[in-house]
Formats: sequence, C-alpha cells, structure tokens
Amino acid sequence: MASFKPTKVQFLPKLGEKVTEETLYWKNYKSPVQIKEFGAITKIDFSPLPPHNYAVTASTRIHIYGPHSQEPIRSFTRFRDTAYGGRFRGDGKLLVAGSEEGLIRLFDISGRVALRQFKGHSKAVHMTSFLSDGFRVVSGSDDLSCRVWDVPSAVELSSLTEHTDYIRALAPSKLNPDLFVTGSYDHTVKVFDMRSGSSVMTMQHGHPVECVLLYPSEALLVSTGGRYVKVWDLLKGGQELVSLKNHHKTVTCACLSSVGNKLLTGSLDRHVKVYNSSYKVVHNFDCDASILSMAIAPDDEALAVGMTNGVLSVRHRRHQKDKEMLTSRRRRGPSYQVFVKGKNFVPRQDDFLVSKPVKQYLRKYDKQLKSFEVSKALDTALQTWTRTSKPDVTVVVIIELNRRGTLKNALAGRNEEIRGCFCVLFFRHIFDPRFSRPLLMVGDIVLDLYQQVFHQSPVVERLLQRLMEVLGREAELQQELLQVLGILDTLFTSFVMLIDGVMKAKKIII
Repeated sequence: MASFKPTKVQFLPKLGEKVTEETLYWKNYKSPVQIKEFGAITKIDFSPLPPHNYAVTASTRIHIYGPHSQEPIRSFTRFRDTAYGGRFRGDGKLLVAGSEEGLIRLFDISGRVALRQFKGHSKAVHMTSFLSDGFRVVSGSDDLSCRVWDVPSAVELSSLTEHTDYIRALAPSKLNPDLFVTGSYDHTVKVFDMRSGSSVMTMQHGHPVECVLLYPSEALLVSTGGRYVKVWDLLKGGQELVSLKNHHKTVTCACLSSVGNKLLTGSLDRHVKVYNSSYKVVHNFDCDASILSMAIAPDDEALAVGMTNGVLSVRHRRHQKDKEMLTSRRRRGPSYQVFVKGKNFVPRQDDFLVSKPVKQYLRKYDKQLKSFEVSKALDTALQTWTRTSKPDVTVVVIIELNRRGTLKNALAGRNEEIRGCFCVLFFRHIFDPRFSRPLLMVGDIVLDLYQQVFHQSPVVERLLQRLMEVLGREAELQQELLQVLGILDTLFTSFVMLIDGVMKAKKIII
C-alpha cells in the first residue's frame, strides 16, 4: 500500500509586496517590553544626551526610565492633580511639566523637589517646552493662551491669546529661540515670533490639532488632527504639501527618526505607521490599545509608545550580537557520530551507508484527510487564524478535496456560522489572483447547496449582498480594462503598420 503524501502548500508571494532597505530597517526591532503605569500616558520625551533616558508622564507623576530599565530610576510626584507634557531641556538637566491645576513646575533631574513654579494660567496646562536658549519656557493651556516664562526669575514675559479653543500642541524652534509653533482645537496651526509679540503665520488644518512637529531644517512642519497628517512648507508661507489619510481614527502623536528623518505617526486605531521620504507607508507597528503618545530615541535605539490603558510599550533595536546569540542558542550539539568518528570524518569509497527513515509529521488537516474525514479537514482549514493569516492553507485543502471528488460532500450540511465563514473568505480573497479560481468553484457549489436557505439568515444574506455589490464593481472595472486593452491594441497595430510603411518607403528610395 502506498504511503500517504501530505498536502503540499505553495506559498506564493503577495502582489505588490516589496522588501526594501527601509522595511528591513524598521523590522529590525525586538518584541515590545511592556511596563504598566498608573494612568493613561499622555507624554513621552527622550533626553537629548546619552544614555538617552526618557520621561513618561502619566497620572499624577513623571517617571524617568533608563534605556533598558523596566523600573523608574527617578520619580517626580509633587503634583496634586494630573501631570501633563513633561519635557527635557536641551542639556538634559532640567525638566518642565504642566498640570491640571494650571501650575507649571520646573525640576532638576538629580533632585525631587520643584525648583520653580510658574503661576498664571487659569486652566489646565497640557503643553510645556523650553525654548532653544534654555532660559525661557513656553506653555499652552486650556484657557486659550500661550505664555512665555523666564526661568531664572519665574516671571511671565508674554501672553498670547490668538487661539479660540484649547491649545494641545507645541513645538519650539531649535534654530531660532524666538519662534515656536502651536496647534489648537480651533483647527489652526500658528507660528509665533516673540520679537513681534504675535503670530506670523497661520495654517488651517481642518480638524482639532493634536500634535505639531518641525523638521530639523525647519522648512517643513507636520500637523496631526482627525484622521489627517498634513505637511506644510514654511518657506512658501505655509503652503500645504501633502495630506495623508492612512489611519482609521484620530492621529494623536508624531515624531521623527534620526536616520533619514522618517516620519512616524501614532493613532487611536492602535497603529504606528512609518513613512518614507515620499510619504508612503513602509512599515506598521501594532499595539494593544489606543495610542496617546510616542517618542523615538535620538539614536533610533528605542521606540516608546504610551497607550490609554496605562501600558508603556518599548521596542529596542536588534543588533548583530543579539542575532549571534540567538543562532548560538539554537545550534545543536555534536551528534554521537562526531564523538565516535571525529568532527572531520569523511566516509571512504568502500563504506556502506545505512540511511535512517525520516519520520513524517502530519498537520491536523493532513491527518484528517488521511482518515477520510473530509468535513473535519475543511473545518480545520476554515479556522479563524488559518483563513486570515494563512489563506494559502485553506485554498490548498479545498483544491485537494476537489481533486479527490469529495468537496461537495465536505461543503454539505453546514450551519449558519460556517456559511458566514465562507462568505467572509470570498469577500476577502475573491479578487486575489492566487485564490480566485478555487474560490469561484467553491462559491458555485455553496450557492447550489444553500440557495433555498440563505434568506433564513440575515447575517449571511447581508454578506451576500455586499459580495454582490463588490462583484458588480469588479465586473465594471474589468469591462473598462478590456476597453482600454482594445484601444491599446489598436494603437500598437497602427504603430506597427506605420513602421512597416516607413521601412518600405526607405527600400523604394534605395
């Protein structure tokens, strides 16, 4: 009796899948380390100086973490209410933060007690930052004002009240100590100049602004709000260059990598997206909850993400040493033959080689196919994880059942849930050239078997209606493509005839 041959799964490459250096660069991060905080994490900021500790603002405290520590190395807890917007100064020695009570506190990294308190705001202060000279602090509050403070004397230098709603975004210029950018829930982004005491540029984002970000050259400005990420050219008076809409929910934060100044955005849809220089998404990080804050280390060694559930997710870059350690762990020890014969043993020409039979391990669906349990094999291939992550396996099992002539028997007698699984499978993969033929064959059989009972299930009927709409649009698209193909054939034919006419004319002349 012939031995059972397991089902061979051919993993075909996805259409349009390109592996670039940028993709490999961002895939080179380890699995995230998760740290639980006391509340939603509203701000993360890395120190600009090595070893690049980072400040995490959550609830009524600010924790300072080391690059690889999972416990805070220092904590600032002198807040009566929620703390907001903890940021380092350029030398990494001072930290400033706002609070729900309207106070702004200045801390020394080596101490615990606030060095200064700035009073003047009447409502919560969500955004604070140092200006590039290091001697002034700028703050944005829910009282609709931006204020600039003098650090040595704790005196208010200026108050700007041009916004008409909460100010939730702030970015100081690193090249000019008198410039800073603010974003507000009044849908505007403003560039302020302290020398004139007012805004010198205003951009309309169109949605409540959650974050603003300046490129290192400060010729480009990024604003996020709603589902949109917009890039503005400041050298052209605030002209909009790009409007990106790759997230499904509000984009809450953005940052720039140090290598190539690549843009990263985080959203309430639990995704971090990485863009290349042409603003195409090249990588995506998935998180467990909605993202409120994000920061990347100045050397790109760590990516920290703060979420609404109070979890801090930190990913570190994988180095060559780490890869060598992994390979050394997986390396098997020497076999018995090596001990007996030696490491460099080579069999002689007269030696008789006895081969050992290799034990064959079958997958669950192969075991069921071997036992002729065709319905169970199809159930295994239709499991949620298999049909979503590995549709190749599901389609291969369908092809094998069709080859055996038992596909119709395997599809018969199914309940409403399994029929819904078939509809979802069609809806996701019917237009994929790798799977379209076997899925169309399955669709014909399912319609023949269950056309009398489809109306009894509103869920399945709704899925079928959506599938029919999508198929109608696809059919229209195919017809338009055929028309374009006919036009191209006509053009190519006329071009070939023209070339032939020119060649004949040349021969006649010669």
